[in-house]
Amino acid sequence: MQEYSDYQLILLIKQKKQEALSELYDRYASLIYSFAWKALQQEDGAREVVQSVFIRIWTTEAEFDPNKGHCRNWIITITRHLAIDWLRKQRSLSSQAVSYYTAEKLERVAELAELSVESQVEKQMLKEQIKGMRAFLSQQQLQLLEHFYWQGYSLSELATHYQEPLGTVKSRLHQTLKILRKHLLAGGEEW
Repeated sequence: MQEYSDYQLILLIKQKKQEALSELYDRYASLIYSFAWKALQQEDGAREVVQSVFIRIWTTEAEFDPNKGHCRNWIITITRHLAIDWLRKQRSLSSQAVSYYTAEKLERVAELAELSVESQVEKQMLKEQIKGMRAFLSQQQLQLLEHFYWQGYSLSELATHYQEPLGTVKSRLHQTLKILRKHLLAGGEEW
């Protein structure tokens, strides 16, 4: 199985070939564990995410499309989603669990998903640009982005948390993203 490409392994996994899943596990388990551990800072959670990733790959009907990118990126995307799910589950078990996780930690984790030097440079430039945009956002807007994008709160959970109508929270998020979009465009031009 070692001579097979990642895509070939995925095709064999869809045919329920356990050897293919085992080979994919050997190739990516440590990467997935590292990514999950950096996101969660919790060994049991990272192990749970690794197991969930391979269960998802084994059971999902969604297929990897090699025309859309590398298999590694596809697997890291699955890992990211499952890590966020794990955080949400922990938050529902204990409201104190999520407060430990910050955007900076999750940003470090996202860096693992970047594979080429060009994309790393591009990401770093975008990160610096985004950091510079903090000046254009209020503390309330920054907190909304933190809760929604990095801590995985749903809009309805945020409405309850902020004790505001769902429409108000949606509107505030829309306006915040509009401000970011405006300043992300080259030279801050409107589009």
